[in-house]
Amino acid sequence: MKKLLLLGGSRYLIPVIEAAHKLGIYVITCDYLEDNIAHQYADKYCNISVIEKDAVLECAQELKIDGIMSFACDPGVVTAAYVAEKMGLPFQGSYKSTAILQDKGLFREFLAAHGFNVPHAKRYTDVKEPFQDISFFTWPVIVKPTDSAGSKGVTKVDTPEELEKAIQIAVAGSHNGSFIIEDFLTFEGYHSSTDPFTVNGELKFVTYSDQLFDPEADNPYTPAMIIWPSSMKNEYQEELTREIQRLIKLLDMDTGIYNIETCVANTKKPYIMEVSPRGGGCKIAELQRMAYGVDLIENEVRKAVGLPVTDIKQTECNGHWCEMVIHARPGQSGILKGVSIDPDIEKKYVKLVDMAAKKGDVVLPFTGANMALGDMFLRFDSREELDAVMAKSSEWLHIELE
Repeated sequence: MKKLLLLGGSRYLIPVIEAAHKLGIYVITCDYLEDNIAHQYADKYCNISVIEKDAVLECAQELKIDGIMSFACDPGVVTAAYVAEKMGLPFQGSYKSTAILQDKGLFREFLAAHGFNVPHAKRYTDVKEPFQDISFFTWPVIVKPTDSAGSKGVTKVDTPEELEKAIQIAVAGSHNGSFIIEDFLTFEGYHSSTDPFTVNGELKFVTYSDQLFDPEADNPYTPAMIIWPSSMKNEYQEELTREIQRLIKLLDMDTGIYNIETCVANTKKPYIMEVSPRGGGCKIAELQRMAYGVDLIENEVRKAVGLPVTDIKQTECNGHWCEMVIHARPGQSGILKGVSIDPDIEKKYVKLVDMAAKKGDVVLPFTGANMALGDMFLRFDSREELDAVMAKSSEWLHIELE
């Protein structure tokens, strides 16, 4: 029986575990939070931090694993690449290439060095150094940890006087203490976050989405809705696909799933913002399976343990889909009493509801993806219908607090 080591333990791993079990694969989960829900579904649990790469390697060698993944677990991706390389296991790319992709500062430097469109950016480890570079940036700027996902630790800064607090927030959200400052891009249309898939270094399945933010949320840069297909112009999608393919070749990447974020600035330039060799959070691969009919989760499991991937091909979106992150509204906090949906909306549009929070849980402000109460998938026949219904979500989605 093949053994698969999954780094992390969030609810986003449950479909991965189910896919592995259907293939007859023994599943081990690993992180330092023994109460994480995915451990209940695994065959074995190891209490080791996902960022302790040598400790994870020792565990993997002792267990004689056949594959490793860090699906929807951004902090574990570099560790997964490290273990895979040391043990000769399949992975999207080398440890070196993965380390570049997973560090926002190193990634920006790589993009700039190879002629990609890239925001004006600089990486720091010294919290005082940026104050010597005030004139280097075009204000406003964005301050981010180099190694976090889900918009944690991200702040827009309009003036140099606000910089110190933003740096403190970024460092607090970082695992390695480093952060980047980059020019704030004003988008044309929407940011995109999707899960493409490569086979032998070739993009075989790629989509683009419209990622919408809640401007009234405590962190207005945390995604609140993702919509497929994208309203991005085809010419930009085609250019981004070419550039993503060029990046994949330059980094000598191989087979597997990625979470890729892109955007088009109001200067008409398309940008590759993030490329991570893992499945994304927010159940993106699950929605794409329903909307596009391509099972990336099963194929990522297959790849990880050395089984052949199947039916990875480009398809069209079946309708118009929205992945909605259920979250506390501005000013909402307290104890969760319940979440309900108007029956007419639920019957006509809702295809899946996956709650992370349960009755009695503490509801906190929406400052990052980890504060989501759950996810909802909805399908519509047209984008106009989708926009009209989702614009009134506060009227048909009810979050009750005690």
